[in-house]
Amino acid sequence: MLDVGGATGVHARWLAAEGHSVHVVDPVARHVAEAAEIEGVTAEVGDARALSWPDDTADVVLLMGPLYHLTEPGDRAQALAEARRVLSPGGVLFAAAISRYLSILESGTNGRLTEQLSPAVRAVIDTGRYDGHVGFVPAHFHTADELRGELETAGLSGISVYGVEGPAWPALDVAGIEDFDARVDAALRCARLVECDPLLVNASAHFLAVAVT
Repeated sequence: MLDVGGATGVHARWLAAEGHSVHVVDPVARHVAEAAEIEGVTAEVGDARALSWPDDTADVVLLMGPLYHLTEPGDRAQALAEARRVLSPGGVLFAAAISRYLSILESGTNGRLTEQLSPAVRAVIDTGRYDGHVGFVPAHFHTADELRGELETAGLSGISVYGVEGPAWPALDVAGIEDFDARVDAALRCARLVECDPLLVNASAHFLAVAVT
């Protein structure tokens, strides 16, 4: 498994514990050093757009961060092309993205959607360019269709795009940790019922795309 943009090994740790061989690629040397200390994990400093991995040799590629940190379409296309190049025939890609509707759902639910904030929220819905207005770094936010299209353009097939949290996630955030246990089961059922529903998938905060070579 090749974990591209794998940071300190958050995903690599449990995958290695399950018996998988995992190699982390990340641009931050400190992250790579920490990931390399995990048993069963190797790591190197690298760039999602120019992997050192040989062609057709990875069974699985994870792109759990690069697609939203790469704000230019050409950079995302190159990262996906590299993932496609290193995947073996029948290999599987898992790619995460952030929904364009995250900030409007968050700020509209927690009461922080002011007149002053509205233009920035409108801009990310229209363009995908997120400027950091509700926290996090500037990034690219996707629609589910856009994410699917980028994977198709990269030559991947069998694509499924899932809404990770479902449409109830903002209510969980507003309710807070005190009410989390009472609400989480219903929120999870909600997410599972509509995780691929084309009319509601964009109401998730994050997407997970799964595709094969």
